[in-house]
Amino acid sequence: MPQADTAERLQKVLAAAGVGSRRACEDLIFRRRVTVNGKVAKLGDKVDPTKAEILVDGQRVITDTKLVYLALNKPRGVVSSLDDEKGRNELADFVGQFDVRLHHVGRLDADSEGLLLITNDGELTNKLTHPRYEIQKTYLAEVINGPLPRTVGRQLLSGVELEDGPAKADSFKLVGALGKTAQVEIVLHEGRKHIVRRMLEAVGHPVTRLIRTAVGPIRLGDLRPGGFRHLSNAEVAALFKAAED
Repeated sequence: MPQADTAERLQKVLAAAGVGSRRACEDLIFRRRVTVNGKVAKLGDKVDPTKAEILVDGQRVITDTKLVYLALNKPRGVVSSLDDEKGRNELADFVGQFDVRLHHVGRLDADSEGLLLITNDGELTNKLTHPRYEIQKTYLAEVINGPLPRTVGRQLLSGVELEDGPAKADSFKLVGALGKTAQVEIVLHEGRKHIVRRMLEAVGHPVTRLIRTAVGPIRLGDLRPGGFRHLSNAEVAALFKAAED
């Protein structure tokens, strides 16, 4: 049971999280559409918003106001670190204004750019980075030695042999081509080091630019390089759902 000094009425916690008015939240509880820590909630329940797992219609509701969820467009040349010992350009240069300890979810090598999720939610980070959940990542890659034959896509989808074992794409498509360069979109769910670069080089088309455009249901969108935005409650809930499917 939560401590009395931290427990609040469930409808108040839901309203503070943006679910709706307090009366609307009471109605959701009355209609048995709310669960707390796996059990159907009832009117009069009190919860600790920093510890309770609350779902409305099966969708996670973030009630701990101390939790931070960010989407950052990591520029090229920036290392995926919030405390780089070598003094290189790092993530803290862009999100250092927060007074909580943040960490990045997964990595992007210094020469790659694009979407990087940053949070202080250890539970979500563990879910998103654990291989069992197979969270898909989408990349836009510029490659050389074009034009690309149709066999390239078939090779990547069926799997290529790398020095640390086979790897295959979940999906692949040609986005554009100009002379001997081409832009391709590749989706995969594993996160071995330099995996996209190594796969494309294995089929004869080295990468000259690599941008991650999505992590699971979260898309990079029109974020400028070095810019970040807070994820919405719906986006955070979608990440939890993706890590449970």
